[in-house]
Amino acid sequence: MMENGKKHNITIRGKGDKILVFGHGLACDQRIWSRILPYFEEEYRMVLFDYVGSGLSDHGAYDLKRYKTLQGHGEDLKLLIETLDLWDITFVGHSVSAMIGLLAAVDLPERFKSLVMIGPSPRYLNDGDYFGGFEEEEIHGLLRMMEMNFTGWATAHAGVFLNQPNFPAEEEHLRGVFLREDPRLMRQFAEATFFSDHRKDLSRCPVPALILQCAEDSVVPREVGEYLHAHLAGSQLVHLPVTGHYPHLVAPEQTAAVIRQYLKHVELSTGEEKKSWIFD
Repeated sequence: MMENGKKHNITIRGKGDKILVFGHGLACDQRIWSRILPYFEEEYRMVLFDYVGSGLSDHGAYDLKRYKTLQGHGEDLKLLIETLDLWDITFVGHSVSAMIGLLAAVDLPERFKSLVMIGPSPRYLNDGDYFGGFEEEEIHGLLRMMEMNFTGWATAHAGVFLNQPNFPAEEEHLRGVFLREDPRLMRQFAEATFFSDHRKDLSRCPVPALILQCAEDSVVPREVGEYLHAHLAGSQLVHLPVTGHYPHLVAPEQTAAVIRQYLKHVELSTGEEKKSWIFD
């Protein structure tokens, strides 16, 4: 536990015995969840961590080969769950973390109760009839900018990803989150993220999932959420009336309310009943 705790900067908070594990997205760390956690701490034990290379994780443990794809982070998540001996967990994953959580759930289904996916995508690149939202040349341009001018990338994309011009404080906060990260490692994480393709893994996941799709999300278009819902058995899709890619940052109470309602449904349901939930 001690070694793994240092590797991932694991922190645990909350008063309940039901388990939530929170996984952050690209160029962030566990502190991105700070505004939403108070809505769960009375009923849940919350496990937070940083992916290796992010936040206050052990950057010395970063392996360029291991983390070239998302599989390396998925293996880390599995080890974290096993080391902490976590059972019946709900994994709350933002953005790329949603697919990392799915990969872990495929291999350790007995440990998972459900998945909550905030702004998830199984593939970011367009591919024939599949609309992921990005062309390959766009991603190469983004990676070049991260490599040449990470500060410029952080400043520009905090606004683009948040897409909330009336929330300047939140945009500045997100920019600061980005700038805390290691530019070299985040560039590789971005490459692993934007060139990933986990569409074939969706049918392998036996764990029920909540898909939260935001309005006007510049990272994950509406079509992606609908694709996920169509190909992920036992999933529920909710269109949040929140603009941008960070609902847990700009609308934590609203986001938490949807998640809490879904969690109560999962706790009270078994088997096919888990597939019949309708958000009020």
